[in-house]
Amino acid sequence: MASPENSYGLWTLVVLNSAIFIMFAFSFFKPNTTRDWRTFGAFSAFIVALFVEMYGFPLTIYLISGWLQTKFPGLDIFSHNSGHLWSTLMGDGGDPHFGTLHITSYVFLGYGFYLLSSSWNALYHAQRTKKLATTGPYGKIRHPQYVAFVMILLGFLLQWPTMLTLLMFPVLLLMYGRLSITEEKEMQAQFGDAYTQYAKKTPRFIPNF
Repeated sequence: MASPENSYGLWTLVVLNSAIFIMFAFSFFKPNTTRDWRTFGAFSAFIVALFVEMYGFPLTIYLISGWLQTKFPGLDIFSHNSGHLWSTLMGDGGDPHFGTLHITSYVFLGYGFYLLSSSWNALYHAQRTKKLATTGPYGKIRHPQYVAFVMILLGFLLQWPTMLTLLMFPVLLLMYGRLSITEEKEMQAQFGDAYTQYAKKTPRFIPNF
């Protein structure tokens, strides 16, 4: 069996990948308010926790290593491919990077970053003119940026689930849900009836198909 150091302990990759995705999201989200920074900070914590286990220290693998070795006796549990736990648990013997879940995760990640970018663009132009954002993604749902963050997080969970990120995910969902309600109250106070009419016809998170 290959030693854990062959696939883990790569702290340079942890820092590099975390920095790339955090800065990539920052360039699209551009937090300004305290609420924005809270949203972005929670997202960043998830990303760091993910890459620490992906390349640094495989905590989840260690915690379930006994069960994994019993259920999959010939498995090199500390190889990088085995860290893709969904594929491992389903007994997929191929390269997980080409599996259905991995490809699906790219769809979530790609569209999530696209939605984050297009949402910020619509919001930026609305704020410049001191108007309510109702164009682009805001014409379909009231909180596209929060939806974008959730899609990105879900995409990563499809690739590399860990105990910590699986625990963090519902907490982040609750956090974003509460922040969206707070944001709506502020928009109601600022725009009055215009926001009331907008909210009546525009769903909060899931668009009308």
